[in-house]
Amino acid sequence: MSRPRNKHRPIAEINVVPYIDVMLVLLIIFMVTAPLLMQGVKVDLPEAASDPVENQDPEPLIVSINAAGELFLNVGGEPEQTLSLATVKQRVGVVMRRNPTKPVMVWGDRAVPYGEVVLLMSALQEAGAPSVGLVTDSP
Repeated sequence: MSRPRNKHRPIAEINVVPYIDVMLVLLIIFMVTAPLLMQGVKVDLPEAASDPVENQDPEPLIVSINAAGELFLNVGGEPEQTLSLATVKQRVGVVMRRNPTKPVMVWGDRAVPYGEVVLLMSALQEAGAPSVGLVTDSP
């Protein structure tokens, strides 16, 4: 007697373990590189106990002002290039016209006079930024 043929073929199974491994490696890569995406000039931020700002945009517009009062912007050109207040205002205005909800943050060195930070913040608001946040370090 011959064996009866099986009318049902076995279903091909996909091995998902390699895909899970790849996903975990990608997750680790993104977790390591995400903090490096925040570009800006190294400044000595003041310390303040405050709640973090709810930020939906993964890449905010960052304007840095160092102890010497030099301005830097994390978009357009080199982030380490010193810019004038008029240039910063013009570039921020271009970005805000494209994306009016983009958050604008100021990284101000603790040695910068308060008046210069206020002048910068008012120029940013004139450029179209609805609100300007100040970045501080936790104490």
